[in-house]
Amino acid sequence: MGAAASNLERRVPDAVRAVGPSVAAVAALRSGSVDGKRSSAPAAATAVVLDADGLLVTNHHVVASARELRVHFPDGRTDPATVVGSDPGTDVAVLRVDRRRLPAARLGRSEELEVGQFVVAVGNALGLPGSPTVSLGVVSALDRPLPGADFVFEGLIQTDAAINPGNSGGPLVDLDGAVVGMNTAMVPFAQGVGFALPIQAVARIARELRERGRVVRPWVGTNVADLRPDLAAARGVPAYSGILVVQIVARSPAHQAGLRPHDIVERVGPFDVGRIREFLEALSRYPVGSDVEIGFRRRGERLSTALALRERVPLAPRAPA
Repeated sequence: MGAAASNLERRVPDAVRAVGPSVAAVAALRSGSVDGKRSSAPAAATAVVLDADGLLVTNHHVVASARELRVHFPDGRTDPATVVGSDPGTDVAVLRVDRRRLPAARLGRSEELEVGQFVVAVGNALGLPGSPTVSLGVVSALDRPLPGADFVFEGLIQTDAAINPGNSGGPLVDLDGAVVGMNTAMVPFAQGVGFALPIQAVARIARELRERGRVVRPWVGTNVADLRPDLAAARGVPAYSGILVVQIVARSPAHQAGLRPHDIVERVGPFDVGRIREFLEALSRYPVGSDVEIGFRRRGERLSTALALRERVPLAPRAPA
């Protein structure tokens, strides 16, 4: 066995031992029916301890529609869990158990990941006894969208480390045992294609769920489109050099900032935007209440304006007829 292979053989168990105490199995009890008879079957999943005060993070789709959640810890104890907050838009949920001095996972830096880097997926695959389960792979790609997803997060980590049912909510860790992602999905019609949410984004969303119970998203008040080659050619600009403003909501932040239909937004703060997902990701870096500089092109002239982000106010429900 070569020195590199021998080193890898040692580092993988070390990484698993480092993160293992912070990985819990989740049983989500849902009501259903089989042959017309009511039944309850727990769905298996995974959660990661965020801090010592009983907070864990998992996927929204794990807790959605669950009438009871139970968390099984590596020390053999099982605790009921409640949902602190859950966000279907990013598939992140925060759970609380009535325990203290839990071993919190060490978080890595997902923005420093490199394609080809070894990673380990840890979880409760298939809900079989003897978890956690472990699979080894590499970072296959970064900043990926998820085909057919019900949530809007697109800056995903793609890995060929096997992610199976039951792995949802579990950690993707580097060889130092630091959590760099949260396993969230696999593609059933492909081989070796799984996805994880970057841990920096998960931590930010979890913090907002902990503080507010929900995620507050900034409202701009625009309907935009990617500047596809046909749209770009008609305007004499390179394809995907910005995003096209199609419609502006009256009295919205975008309207008050002076943006108008047919403007091409090229920059949000210091971030260049060439596609809608880049526009949304750049905006998500700023809290509601921020003034963000928007660079845009209008009839060939480059301009800029300050856009005040605010939260969308839900419409009042209509009275029944």
